[in-house]
Amino acid sequence: MKRVAIIGPESTGKSELSAQLAREFETEWVPEYARFYIDRLSRPYEESDLLEIAKGQLAWEDDKAAYANGLLFCDTNLIVVKVWSDHKYGRTHPWIQEQLETRNYDHYILSAIDLPWRPDPQREHPKMRQHFFDIYKDYLDENMLPYSIATGEEGDRLKSAVDGMKNNSRL
Repeated sequence: MKRVAIIGPESTGKSELSAQLAREFETEWVPEYARFYIDRLSRPYEESDLLEIAKGQLAWEDDKAAYANGLLFCDTNLIVVKVWSDHKYGRTHPWIQEQLETRNYDHYILSAIDLPWRPDPQREHPKMRQHFFDIYKDYLDENMLPYSIATGEEGDRLKSAVDGMKNNSRL
């Protein structure tokens, strides 16, 4: 099973791109578990919730992998949970860090910040998208992970993502 994780700052079209890629390649995609989880909370999320979100994301990923045709698109992964945890709480739970070091993805698509901000009750930092983009890019570079950057709107963004994947010999 080849896994492609779509990561990036808030409001950069990750969910839409994940669904489009799954349609393009006639396979499955994994929604962002954090949205599902936070929508069901009757309180603001806390640091301990990030561990539950991480576990839920991986469980959904493993479940969808059973139905995929050899390629699975993941709308976010634990890099996003780590970046968020580090930003908000100054640390990452050791279990999340361990999973980051042992769970492999064949390609990452980093979603650029060239789309307009869309307000959403779960989004917190409209003015920090460049900051977070740089953190994601630095993490990918420092860990020598295979990635491409998806840019453009609508069909152009999908084409950019597909073209980036074509340049990865692991796919």
